[in-house]
Amino acid sequence: MSAVLKTEASTGTSLAALAAWVQEVAALTQPDAVHWCDGSDAENRKLLEMMQADGSLIPLNPGTHPGCWLHRSHPDDVARVEHLTFVCTREATAAGANNHWMAPAEAHAKMDALFAGCMRGRTLYVVPYCMGPIDSPLARCGVEITDSPYVVVNMRIMTRMGTPALRRIEQEGTFVRGLHSLGELDPERRFIMHFPEELTIKSYGSGYGGNALLGKKCHALRLASWQAREEGWLAEHMLILGIENPQGEVHYIAAAFPSACGKTNLAMLVPPQAYREAGWKVWTVGDDICWMRPGPDGKLWAINPEAGYFGVAPGTSARSNPNALTMIQRDTIYTNVALTADKQPWWEGLDDRVPALDWRGRVYDPANGPAAHPNARFTVSARQCPSWSPRSEDAGGVPISAIVFGGRRASTIPLVFEARDWAHGVFVGATMASETTAAATGQVGLVRRDPMAMKPFCGYDFAEYFAHWLSFDTAGAQLPKIFHVNWFRKDAEGNFLWPGFGENLRVLEWIIDRVEGRAEARDAGPGLMPVEGGIRAGEDMSAATIERALQVDAGDWEREFADQTLSWGQARKTAVPA
Repeated sequence: MSAVLKTEASTGTSLAALAAWVQEVAALTQPDAVHWCDGSDAENRKLLEMMQADGSLIPLNPGTHPGCWLHRSHPDDVARVEHLTFVCTREATAAGANNHWMAPAEAHAKMDALFAGCMRGRTLYVVPYCMGPIDSPLARCGVEITDSPYVVVNMRIMTRMGTPALRRIEQEGTFVRGLHSLGELDPERRFIMHFPEELTIKSYGSGYGGNALLGKKCHALRLASWQAREEGWLAEHMLILGIENPQGEVHYIAAAFPSACGKTNLAMLVPPQAYREAGWKVWTVGDDICWMRPGPDGKLWAINPEAGYFGVAPGTSARSNPNALTMIQRDTIYTNVALTADKQPWWEGLDDRVPALDWRGRVYDPANGPAAHPNARFTVSARQCPSWSPRSEDAGGVPISAIVFGGRRASTIPLVFEARDWAHGVFVGATMASETTAAATGQVGLVRRDPMAMKPFCGYDFAEYFAHWLSFDTAGAQLPKIFHVNWFRKDAEGNFLWPGFGENLRVLEWIIDRVEGRAEARDAGPGLMPVEGGIRAGEDMSAATIERALQVDAGDWEREFADQTLSWGQARKTAVPA
C-alpha cells in the first residue's frame, strides 16, 4: 500500500505551519510513507482497490448495488464512546459538567505516548477538508491526519475533501488539526480528546464513524460549538429541510431530535399523495448538522457543513424512508450490515428476506443476535438523495423560518406546540427529552433529558451554551419561531396515535402557517397550540385522531413542568466534572 501512495511531507503544501505539523506528526508516529490526499477519483479508486486487496472492503453485488462496498468493524469498535471522550480546556469549568474534562498538558502527554511509533508499517494520510461549501463564509476547514484508508474514503464522501480545501486552508492560514490512528483497536487504549482553545482533536484506538471521521461530531459540533460562541453563530445537531408549497414558496426548517426519533426520516420526508398531487415538495439540505449565523436581514441563515450522510441502516425501508433507500443503491459504503446469499446488503426492518451472513461475517444464526449491528451505517453522497436541495451548495446558506425540537414521549407531550417567544423556545429546547426503551436500557419509559439534542456534543459548559442561545434575541433580530413536536404519543392500549412518516407534513404545514401568520393558536399549558381544525385532516387522518394527539392533561403537564424546571436548574449549574 505505501509503495503505491507515497509523497514527501515537505512538498504537500505551501503553508509552512501545516507542513511543519505534518512533519512533526510523522516524526512521532513513524509511518512508512506520507500521502497528501487530493480527493481525486483516481486516488479514491486506488484506495478502494487496496482495501479490497487486503480484505478491509468487500465489493457488493454489482448488478443490484453498483459501486457499493461492505466494511466490517472490529466487534469492540462499533459506536461512539462518550465515556472516553474528553474536552480539554485550561479551566475545568469551561468544559462544564456536561463533558468529561482533562487538563490539556495531561491529555497531550497521554495521547502522544499512544501515538509514538503507532504508524510503523502504515501510510500516514494527510486529509485536507472543508465543512460546508468551499466558497461559503460560513464554512470552516480542517486537516485530519490518519493511518486508515477507510477513513480517507469516508471523509471524501462526508466533506469537501482534497485540493480545493487545501487551497482555502493555505489562503486563510488557519485550520482545525485532527490526528487519528487506529492504534491496536484496543478498548483499553482508546480516547477521543478535544482541545477547543487550540482547535485540535486527537483520537486513538477506534476506526468507527464519529470517533475516526473527525470532521463530523468532533469538528462540526464539539469544536464548532466553541468556535460559534466565540464568533457569534450556532453549531447545532439539527437537520435542515425545505418545504415548498403549491405556490412555489419554500420555507426552511431546522430540527433537533435525540437518537431514535426519526431525524433522517424527517429530513427526507415524502409528502402524502394528496399533498404531492397538490404540488407540495420537500427538499433535503441536511440530516444531522446545522450551522446558523445571523444575516444582515436579522434572520438566521444556515448551511449543512457535511457533504454526505452517515446514516443508520437498521429500520431504513421503503416505508420509513424511501428516499434514503433509493440513494444507497449505488456508490455507498456500508458498515456492519448483513449480507444476503447474492451479496446484497441487509438489515432488520429492510424486508422479509433471510440473510446469509451476519455483520461479523458468520453464517446467520438468530441465536447470535441481530444479523446487522443495531448501529450499522451507510456512507453516501448527499447529492444521491432524490430530495437533495441544490441550495445545499449556496455559499450564503438558506434562511431558517422555524426551529423544531422533539423527543420520543409515549404520553404527556402533545403532537405539536409553539413556544411563546425566543426565551421560552430556548427553555423548550433545553428541557427536551426522550423515553428509553427496553432494548436500549432494560427500563421502559425512563425520561432522559437531552438539551437541544446536544448532550454528547456541546463542546463547552451548558450554562454558557444556553446563555449564548439567549443572546441572539436582540433588537432588529428576525428570529425563527420555535416549536416542539412528538410523533410518538400512544393511546391506553400502547398504539401510536400519530402515523408519522409522510403524514408529519400536516404538522409542518401548520408550523409554516404560523410563521406566515395564517393559522390561529390557543394558549395552553405547553405553549401555543393548534385550534380545532388547525391541522389538516385527510382520508386516513381523522380530525378526532388529530385532537387526541393534541390533548394535554393538566395534571400530567404540571408534573412535566416541575420536572422540566428541575432539569433546567440542574443543567444550568456550572460544576467541575469528575
